[in-house]
Amino acid sequence: MNTTIQPSTKVNRDLKLYIPLLLLIFALGSSTRMTTNLPWWVIQYAGDFLWAMMVFFLYCLVFRLETGKALLIALVTTYLIEITQLFHPPWLETLRSYKLFALIFGYSFLWVDILIYTLGISLGALIDRLILMRR
Repeated sequence: MNTTIQPSTKVNRDLKLYIPLLLLIFALGSSTRMTTNLPWWVIQYAGDFLWAMMVFFLYCLVFRLETGKALLIALVTTYLIEITQLFHPPWLETLRSYKLFALIFGYSFLWVDILIYTLGISLGALIDRLILMRR
């Protein structure tokens, strides 16, 4: 019986493609928070959708994870962040008082956000697989 552990496969992604993709996702997500000229559902959900997708792509790039592993870790990360919104200790509220942390941690737990994160990360994984298959 072979008990050797296989090293995890690192995926080498083309930074010339993924960095602009991340910047585009960031710009689109930021713009949904700065305008009122969009349909209500875009203003309500697109930012969270794109934020979750960006988390997925960051795991892909920074840790060079396989698509499936990045998908699972991004889901766990975004779900945990959403769950923190159920808690309001003073130190976390202090962090949330800063715009950057407020955007990351949010304020209130919503079940629909779990769905939106799942959809954003899933689309990111599909895009990643399609890009990797073309290479």
